[in-house]
Amino acid sequence: MIISMEKGASKKKIEHVKHLIESFGCTAHMSEGAERTIIGVIGDKRDKDRLTMLEAQPGVEKVIPILTPYKFASIESKHKPTVVDAGLGVKIGGKKIIVIAGPCAVENEKQIFDVSKAIKDSGAHMLRGGAFKPRTSPYAFQGLKEDGLVLLARARERYHIPVVTEVMDIASIEVVSQYADCLQIGARNIQNFPLLKMVGKTKMPIILKRGMSTTIEEFIMSAEYILSEGNSNVVLCERGIRTFETATRNTLDISAVPVLKSKTHLPVIVDPSHGTGVSKYVASMACAAIAAGADGLMIEVHPKPEEALSDGPQSLRPSEFKELMDKLRKIAAAVDREL
Repeated sequence: MIISMEKGASKKKIEHVKHLIESFGCTAHMSEGAERTIIGVIGDKRDKDRLTMLEAQPGVEKVIPILTPYKFASIESKHKPTVVDAGLGVKIGGKKIIVIAGPCAVENEKQIFDVSKAIKDSGAHMLRGGAFKPRTSPYAFQGLKEDGLVLLARARERYHIPVVTEVMDIASIEVVSQYADCLQIGARNIQNFPLLKMVGKTKMPIILKRGMSTTIEEFIMSAEYILSEGNSNVVLCERGIRTFETATRNTLDISAVPVLKSKTHLPVIVDPSHGTGVSKYVASMACAAIAAGADGLMIEVHPKPEEALSDGPQSLRPSEFKELMDKLRKIAAAVDREL
């Protein structure tokens, strides 16, 4: 249940309502906006009638029952869509479409610097790159780890571009947070609930990638784990799901964009690189994602895909990425957005 306080409600009235909620045996989660305070209430269904009566309390604007299993991610819980500050002035959500680009894995200084300059010159807003790489095979390249984080941080300083990189486990949250502007939870960790709860205790922006076999509701419930711990800076990322089709690496679920937009207030971005696994399909799916209403894209770019240590077949060359950005500007304008 969501309790919306009146605009300008006094701190005393807000605290009184909070006290009543807790006296019912429920948990109150406070969200203070510029104009009003929203209180998210977690409790047993049997408390519904008592909580509904709080609408009569001074300072309460309305009590909103939430029928979905996710309370904080639900579109009913906020008056406006969430906009996430991803660092260095980059905001995900709203009219502007954000493009995140870079290699699947950080390999060396020259590679990450070359890519950073190329994507920044082409108009990308954020740099992605894996320092810790969860791979299907234990014999595949596992990343440079902290050395990779250092290179990402150097690239950020040189090219003034915020960095997003994956955090694989609870133990690495602290070190990754020291170097990155935004943490990514990968598809394999979508239901690693202890990890989700722990990043929820940080205030770091989180890009949460949909799992390969995760339903929309399960996806949102994973976001709910983060939100319920107090971190509202969550971005949902559609990156393809596993189906019977073998023509592409995954099946990119473009319909997830409008579905998620109808159910949650969180920003939604799309990763057409993992979604298809084939570089020649990335541009088409990127354009389709923007047309469908996505707030951003995550695209893999490598100076020499044929030599990449990870996911070369789905990576664009810098020249191909520049050409795609030119196309995306036209698509964005056509749907009353900007790049």
